[in-house]
Amino acid sequence: MALGGGTFITQNKKLPGAYINFVSAKAASVTLSDRGYVALGVETSWGPENEVFTVTSEDFIKNTRKIFGYDYTAAEMKGLRDLFLNAHTLYAYRLNGGGTKAANTFATAKYGGVRGNDIKIVISANVDDATKFDVATLLDTVKVDEQIGVADASALVANDFVTFKSDATLAVTAGTALTGGTDKTVTGEEHQAFLNAIESYSFNAIGYVGDDATTKSLYAAFTERLRDSVGKKFQAVLYNKAADYEGVVNVKNTVSDTGANAASMVFWTLGVIGGTAVNRSASNKKYDGEFTPVTSYTQSQLEAAIDAGEFTFHQVDQDVRVLTDINSLVTTTEQKGEDFKSNQTIRVLDQIAIDIANIFNTRYLGKIQNNDAGRISLWTDIVKHHNQLNDLGAIEGFDKEALTVAQGESKKSVVVTDAVTVVNAMEQLYMTVLVS
Repeated sequence: MALGGGTFITQNKKLPGAYINFVSAKAASVTLSDRGYVALGVETSWGPENEVFTVTSEDFIKNTRKIFGYDYTAAEMKGLRDLFLNAHTLYAYRLNGGGTKAANTFATAKYGGVRGNDIKIVISANVDDATKFDVATLLDTVKVDEQIGVADASALVANDFVTFKSDATLAVTAGTALTGGTDKTVTGEEHQAFLNAIESYSFNAIGYVGDDATTKSLYAAFTERLRDSVGKKFQAVLYNKAADYEGVVNVKNTVSDTGANAASMVFWTLGVIGGTAVNRSASNKKYDGEFTPVTSYTQSQLEAAIDAGEFTFHQVDQDVRVLTDINSLVTTTEQKGEDFKSNQTIRVLDQIAIDIANIFNTRYLGKIQNNDAGRISLWTDIVKHHNQLNDLGAIEGFDKEALTVAQGESKKSVVVTDAVTVVNAMEQLYMTVLVS
């Protein structure tokens, strides 16, 4: 059963779980969970189909060919190389999986997709026993598997790229290519299938590398529903999507690379939004990826981009840098003030929501009595957690006396009232120099 979560207006929830509101204070104006987890629907011509699969940064470097069908340095991996510069774990879903598997007389590709057409089976006579064969599997010109001294096809063992046809008749061949492999056409249904599959996972950011308006709206609605109704805290990284919502990061820049997806800067930004530490900002961060973003903006255009809630890259001498680490929120209210436009603020608030919900759901829900002792224990755990954030400089001036844990309107509920001051990185310097 899924636990309840999200925001509350009145104490009328049915499901057990943690319900947490964040509001801006009216002004004159235990262990922290790890970051670096991102989710992305990918379009590659090789790889697992109809499932979410986990790729760590180490996996990506060592096993790119096995997982995605291409070498780490291949042009097809350019976007993912950008992503893994700042993320350490990718929950991937192959959007164009489910196409036709390439095949020949001897074998069938492990996955559907056009990459299977680049596989060849090479069969030669065994040098020690002329009645047996040596069977090699090649991807392009790279030998990815070889089985020595095989008497017949039924003795062949499937490898990372093909399954063999046990009833085939082996015969010497210099190289028989697999043919007929196709990619599935990606539609909104594939994106919806990805979102359905990824909903049960925990991650810090999700992305869509594309510019279809309907699909972008699908991701934005998915993010808002899970953030506000389910309590799963993450941000979506979308290209050219003015969502006016703190959970959506709106990437402004396109790229000038020939043949590249216009939304390619989402790759790097997704890694940054998911992987930046809770006590850090991405403002002024140098873009160290491989695409060439279009950065020909005037000062007034950059100012307008900030007002529009656009995550923008700009030119600083020879470097391309993030202008300011903001999300797409532009409309402020008493509940969501100017601070909510800052991704650093959202990272801290999301960290609190994720961690306190985890503490409650794993240590207290259904286990600890709702009496003075139990509520003091919960208060103590929250204080420990906030002190860690305070020590890291993510929040400042934390006053444990301002934190209260009281019984709610039912015997099963507890009400936590909390106050934190989020720290942001410096972005403006105002200096007056008196000259005499």
